[in-house]
Amino acid sequence: MRSYRGLAPRTAVFSRLVDLARPRIASMDIDDIQAARTRTIPRGRLAGRVTGGVHPGVGITFGTAPARDDFEIPLRLYRPRALPDSRSDVPVVMWFHGGGWVLGNVVDYDPVCSTIAAEVGAVVVSVDYRMAPEHRAPTPAQDCVDATTWVQVSADVLRADTSRMAVAGDSAGGNLAAVVAQVLRDHGMGVLRHQALVYPATDLTMSSPSIDEHPRGAILDRPAMDAYLEHYLRPGHDRRDPLVSPLFGCLDGLPPALVQTADLDPIRDDGIRYADALREAGVPVRLTNYLQVPHGFASFPGATPVGRQQRWELVTELARALH
Repeated sequence: MRSYRGLAPRTAVFSRLVDLARPRIASMDIDDIQAARTRTIPRGRLAGRVTGGVHPGVGITFGTAPARDDFEIPLRLYRPRALPDSRSDVPVVMWFHGGGWVLGNVVDYDPVCSTIAAEVGAVVVSVDYRMAPEHRAPTPAQDCVDATTWVQVSADVLRADTSRMAVAGDSAGGNLAAVVAQVLRDHGMGVLRHQALVYPATDLTMSSPSIDEHPRGAILDRPAMDAYLEHYLRPGHDRRDPLVSPLFGCLDGLPPALVQTADLDPIRDDGIRYADALREAGVPVRLTNYLQVPHGFASFPGATPVGRQQRWELVTELARALH
């Protein structure tokens, strides 16, 4: 039984409805998982009040990037309509969606990606990386690395300045953004100016105290976390491998970071511990812990008292870093 104690009232009501409406990942088979990925959040005025809506000033197009195994990684591209086609001095934000490396899709992130594109004045590239259990670790991380590497050398294709790039994502996507930042640093690619990590999973050993503090959290609880990791990791995979647990990687020389956490989230301390470790490595960090909200709250800002503040902080920090 999940707990909704401590949530802001309207957030508690919305979270309970979400938890009642969707199946538990622990009970889903592969057919259920694949079907769930195809379902998207409804569009319209009412839905837009909850999700923030798709920014009308942004055009959405599509592309692909080559993976190391010849797979073509689908990309969803967002560009402010106010930018003329001839203008190529706009920065790039790579976005990696959440969903436990198992669920989720790029379409549901249209609201946040279009908002970043419009308010930062950037091209946003949302990566439709392959997911588990069909593609276990490290394939999702490698897809994100490969997509980012391709974007970096494709300034002419994107009509953008790929010497000014940031990585960003929420939950599992925050994990992937942190991993990409470390891998690009290791490869000597100093193009990243920022990393924005929204309630990221950084320690797959499940050692964060907040997991024991909120084992029955709204939206995300301990059984769901166990199920996601069972799908994502092969038996025997070292959970301290930096490709899956960036907390255990070398953090020296990484780009400045924004880390946003949810106070009633089981993985709240994954983000806090990562922010602390980044600071110890000399990396500038802004850490914000949002109160009275659960994991996933950034996807339904209209159902929380802090949603507008979270998005404002996200776009403001990215804009400061990229302009």
